[in-house]
Amino acid sequence: LTAVTQLAHYGMLFLPLGYNFGRGMFKMDEVKGGSSYGAGRFAADGSRQPAELELEQAFHQGKYVGEIAKELKH
Repeated sequence: LTAVTQLAHYGMLFLPLGYNFGRGMFKMDEVKGGSSYGAGRFAADGSRQPAELELEQAFHQGKYVGEIAKELKH
């Protein structure tokens, strides 16, 4: 997060996920990464593969960023 403030000085747009992923943000019955700042995963030693919920959140964020970029272009 400290990089965001530095990059903002150069005009970077930061588009956090917020809580628009819905109920998936609050699931507590499995280990998952990600937060309102954006998609993520717990990697541990690198042998753990992303959980289905982590992949869904990443896809959702990509779609969200694409929609906002499309709006900014017009």
